[in-house]
Amino acid sequence: MIALRDVSIRSGSFVLSGIHLNVPTGQYAVLMGATGQGKTTILEAVCGLRSVIAGQVLIDHVDMTRWKPANRGIGYVPQDLALFPTMTVREHLEFALRLRRASRAVLHERVEELSHVLGIEALLPRGVQHLSGGEAQRVALGRALAFDPHVLLLDEPLAALDETTRHRLCDLLRSLQRSRGLTTLHVTHSRHEAQWLADCLFVMENRAVSERALTELASLAPQTESPGGGAAQR
Repeated sequence: MIALRDVSIRSGSFVLSGIHLNVPTGQYAVLMGATGQGKTTILEAVCGLRSVIAGQVLIDHVDMTRWKPANRGIGYVPQDLALFPTMTVREHLEFALRLRRASRAVLHERVEELSHVLGIEALLPRGVQHLSGGEAQRVALGRALAFDPHVLLLDEPLAALDETTRHRLCDLLRSLQRSRGLTTLHVTHSRHEAQWLADCLFVMENRAVSERALTELASLAPQTESPGGGAAQR
C-alpha cells in the first residue's frame, strides 16, 4: 500500500499542505490533475526524492517518511526517463541489482527474464541514445522493475508515444502489475489511460487530492486531460 497522511511538501515557494492519499496493496491507482498542481512532487515525496516537512509517508504500513530513497524498495519511472547515455540497455537493467550487490547468476537471470517480458532482448547490447520512444520507455520500466519492487511509481510514462505504442504499453503495464502484484501510482493527463488501467482514481484540484469513482472520468474537466502551459510544478 501507499499512504500519505496529512503530508506537507515544500519546493521553493511551491507548497502542498495536508495531502491525504491511500492506494490499497496490489491496486493500480491513477492520479490526474491540471499541470502545476504538484502531481510529480507527490511522486517524489513517496519515493524520497522530495523532503516532507510534515505528515507521514507509509509504504506497506511502514513509516518511511525519513528513509533514504534507496531503502524504500520503490521502482520509479520519471517523466524524462533519466536514462544514462553512456550505458547499454543491459547495463540499465543491471543497474539497481549491482547497487544491491546481486550475484552474477541473479543479474543474468533477471536481465533475461525482464528483457523477454518487455520484448527488448535484441536491444540489450545497444546504447540508449537512438532508441525509439516506446523502446526507451520499456528500458526505463525494466530498470525500475529489476530489483523486484512491491511499489511502482510512473510519471506520465506514455505521454510522448503514438497511439498504437501507447495502447501496447498500457497492455504491458497492466499485465506486469497484475502478474507481480505491484501497488502502482501512475500520473497521467489521459482519461483513456485511466480508463484502461485504473483500479482507483485520484484527482488533484486546488493543490488537494481527492478520490473519485471511475465512473466520474467522463465528466472530469478538460484541463485534467491535456497538459497545460509549462508551470513549474507538475
